[in-house]
Amino acid sequence: MHLNPYGEYAVLLAASLADDWPADRDGIERRTREHGMTMAFASAPDDHARVRAVVDDWLRVVDATDPTERATLLNAEMAAATAYPQLTDHDGEGWHLHYRDMTDRSLPAVLRAVISVGTALHLTTRGMHRLHRCESAPCTAVVVDVTRNGRQRYCSVRCANRAAVRRHRERQDAAV
Repeated sequence: MHLNPYGEYAVLLAASLADDWPADRDGIERRTREHGMTMAFASAPDDHARVRAVVDDWLRVVDATDPTERATLLNAEMAAATAYPQLTDHDGEGWHLHYRDMTDRSLPAVLRAVISVGTALHLTTRGMHRLHRCESAPCTAVVVDVTRNGRQRYCSVRCANRAAVRRHRERQDAAV
């Protein structure tokens, strides 16, 4: 998977998995392809559960509100990935970096490395506040803020509209 300088694609993949968990391993692999990963993964019977653990660990980073706590959790995730950047020229794509162990090509191991490094790139280049939950209750979707101004509060236009209507009604009720 190519990571742009902001880590955007890896973080969007993680959010996609967190917000709409696939029913099986094939669904996870389809989602990786939809987000630009091209490699084939060796299959193991516990892949679905192990990837769920990767996503759950990542959600702890999302839910951390203190930047220091967030950094600590993310550093632990990157250490657990035991990966380091390597130049590769596979699949005729041209030379590029992979942030994963080239010997462990299992789906959970690759996703832990790609998601943790992508999240670190996203947060350090765009801002530590650019990853959170949607502010429109009861929605709990992950918001990966890729906007220019860094003020995205909602996961969708629908949730933004719902929050605006709620605020409008609260003002109307207070005025009566």
